[in-house]
Amino acid sequence: MTTATTEFGAPEPGASAAEGSKDTGAPFAPPRLAERARALAANPEEWIHRVRLDPQGRWYERIHQDADHEIWLISWLPGQSTGFHDHGGSAGAFAVALGTLEEHRVRARREVGSGQVRSFGPDYVHDVRNTSDAPAVSVHVYSPPLSTMRRYDVDTGGELVRLAAESADDW
Repeated sequence: MTTATTEFGAPEPGASAAEGSKDTGAPFAPPRLAERARALAANPEEWIHRVRLDPQGRWYERIHQDADHEIWLISWLPGQSTGFHDHGGSAGAFAVALGTLEEHRVRARREVGSGQVRSFGPDYVHDVRNTSDAPAVSVHVYSPPLSTMRRYDVDTGGELVRLAAESADDW
């Protein structure tokens, strides 16, 4: 059984006020991104030959990009994580194809298992990590294609602190 959860809700403390908006302005809204991620994750014969496992860090490859959206494959060995980040002005979704990941917000955590999907609006801040003992593979879809991402830390009061911004040239 697959499940999809769309997250709009209140923004994380210290995050952009636009984060809670349901009107993303993106060519593809989060539910459509979730469906695209789910469909591709459910068909590993289309992409499994590309996946690599890298003990130095998460492996990732963009497998599609057009004016409206882009799709990435990411593999995760145990202990690998993204750190807290957003996706700039892009909405997104990720589907776990193999294994289990955890999605962390500042004050919440949820397990996302094989066949499950998470979707979110622009500026949504989270940390995704593999806390299991086995590798995981996920499919990520963003619309519009990523142009910037911001990195965050959490201060001693539990508030997000922006650390850095990355542009598409950085990845």
